[in-house]
Amino acid sequence: MPDAPTSVEPTSVQHDVGIVATGLARAFGSVQAVKHIDFAARPGEVTALIGPNGSGKTTLLLMLASLLKPDAGTLHIGGLEVAADPRAVRPMIGWMPDTLGVWEALTAREILVSIGKLYGMDRATSEARADDLLELVKLTDLAAHPSRVLSRGQQQRLSLARALMNDPSVLLLDEPASGLDPGARIDLRNLLRKFAGEGRTVVVSSHVLSELDEVADAAVFVAAGRTVRNQTVKEADEQKRGYSVRALDQEALLGGLTAQGVLYSVPAGQRRAEALVEVATEAQAADVLRRLIEHGVAVTAFAPTVGALEETYMSTVYEHESGNSAAAPKEAGK
Repeated sequence: MPDAPTSVEPTSVQHDVGIVATGLARAFGSVQAVKHIDFAARPGEVTALIGPNGSGKTTLLLMLASLLKPDAGTLHIGGLEVAADPRAVRPMIGWMPDTLGVWEALTAREILVSIGKLYGMDRATSEARADDLLELVKLTDLAAHPSRVLSRGQQQRLSLARALMNDPSVLLLDEPASGLDPGARIDLRNLLRKFAGEGRTVVVSSHVLSELDEVADAAVFVAAGRTVRNQTVKEADEQKRGYSVRALDQEALLGGLTAQGVLYSVPAGQRRAEALVEVATEAQAADVLRRLIEHGVAVTAFAPTVGALEETYMSTVYEHESGNSAAAPKEAGK
């Protein structure tokens, strides 16, 4: 496998690895669902696709899955131009839509075996692969049950297994955590990291940004059918962020912040000793906490108010959608 490029910017990614899309556009009649999206995802990484409803995420994923042809732009997967030869690309791709869409009368195992046969596997190979994947997604006990009796979460796990039947090098997952219970969400995070560790290109679209914080290596933010930002999770962690500070005594907390010259605001209607501060880096956050403790403040909790990717979403996508150029300034205490 060629060396992975060092940037998430689409123009700097080699066209023989992962996914590279430039200037993608797609309309449905008079509705321009995707206007101009640049997107890149590298092998060995989980790339998050983030944006509000109606931003073009699902349309983009359908184009990446070769199920929709772009009206404009170029798309390469594994070095192949998708528009030129979609049939050559499809065996590389595992596609998990946001709803399962199955033959309800078939059992979970029969569905997977049927998918395997569609990919040209013989029956024995298809059955062995299906059994392995049912065990992977913890559905072995339900293998002989018709899919119509599966819960939403169980159907999501079956959908993931279905996407893996052809052992794809590229995984495209649309809201994979939807309907999963907390334990299954943890299992999913571990599986996604496992797939990336195997060298696969993993793309995940989700509204649960806290989940993406835990699993993603990079993120592409879209709004109104356009790419508005590419960012690694490391870059997200290093951006300016708000932190909540709680202590046993409100007066001591505010006095400690004031003595250290740290600007703060107090949450409206707060019922506990709490203040909000803004810091530029994690190192600065650690320094604020250290100085408060040295000042004798009994700190009980100190954590970001939102996750790193949510911070970017609010400062980039939300502002883009609302038409504001900058967030409203917070009131600072003195």
